[in-house]
Amino acid sequence: MSGRKEADHGDSSRSPATAPNKPSHPMRLGPTIPSTASSHRQSFSEIRGLPPSPRTQRQPSFSHGAVQDLVDNPPVAKPANAFIGRDWRGIQVGELVSEDDVWFVSLDTGVEAATELLIDSEAPVVLIRESPNSKTAIGTFDYSDLNAYLLLVVGVAKPEEGQVSSFKELVNKAMLHDKIPLRDIKDLELGKKEPFVTLSRAENLMKAVEIFGSGIHRILIVEEGTTQITGILSQLTLVKFLWENGRSFPAIDQLYPQHLKDLAIGSMVVIGINGDRPVADALKLMNDEGVTSVAVIDNQHNVIGNISTVDVKSNWPESSRPQGDKKAKETK
Repeated sequence: MSGRKEADHGDSSRSPATAPNKPSHPMRLGPTIPSTASSHRQSFSEIRGLPPSPRTQRQPSFSHGAVQDLVDNPPVAKPANAFIGRDWRGIQVGELVSEDDVWFVSLDTGVEAATELLIDSEAPVVLIRESPNSKTAIGTFDYSDLNAYLLLVVGVAKPEEGQVSSFKELVNKAMLHDKIPLRDIKDLELGKKEPFVTLSRAENLMKAVEIFGSGIHRILIVEEGTTQITGILSQLTLVKFLWENGRSFPAIDQLYPQHLKDLAIGSMVVIGINGDRPVADALKLMNDEGVTSVAVIDNQHNVIGNISTVDVKSNWPESSRPQGDKKAKETK
């Protein structure tokens, strides 16, 4: 199958001292999200035997001045000739995507094999299909799904009525390092799942912008008149395209020197969590709120960083694979 890859799902199952009066719960800079008292639950480290997160050795982020300078001075590289003189709103979405970015797994692929493919491919999402020969996606597996799965395994997520026995069975399998097919967690509908949205590759970018404006993060691009996936268009892909080719579009280029506040862009309600809270609390907050990232704040509510669902891969090192697990492999 040209241009598509799939995981091999064979047999594998694959702080500083605290200040007085510090906030002790996740915060929304605006309304407060209260925390609930709970008995000790097993942490990710206790279950998987994990090393310290590599985030602790990460280099400092850009300073505010550096970010502002980048915004005020967009790239000067010559834009692609294919877009010069065109109205950006009429560009077809198919021009921005590549079939090389499409990765598939099957319903019978194990969670660990799917996770390895997600990490190794550096893709934002892998697509789920009924069988290895199908060209139609019936679902997706991304870092938000992995987040929800981990919260379940460590006992933070609570099952709804009628799902208790299924949850217990899944947790027991995870503790024994048994293979857990994606089919099992898909049926449980863990967490707040983003709607499955497709768009013909012949549709224009204005249509995609309208969809993104509704809160959708990614769109699956299909061959016109079929359900065959030919690419994935994300918010980030669109922003990157407009950033790199903005000088081809006068309507976009004139926006670069302006400030966000002048354009009335952004939200004054920011979901945040104190920097000394456990990672599990941040993951639960994102899962409960249906967001992919939250601000990390200090005791004075100053933003000192952020954490996203993608950061959950720091808790999934290669050493955590069960014996006999097969690494996800590419098939053409």
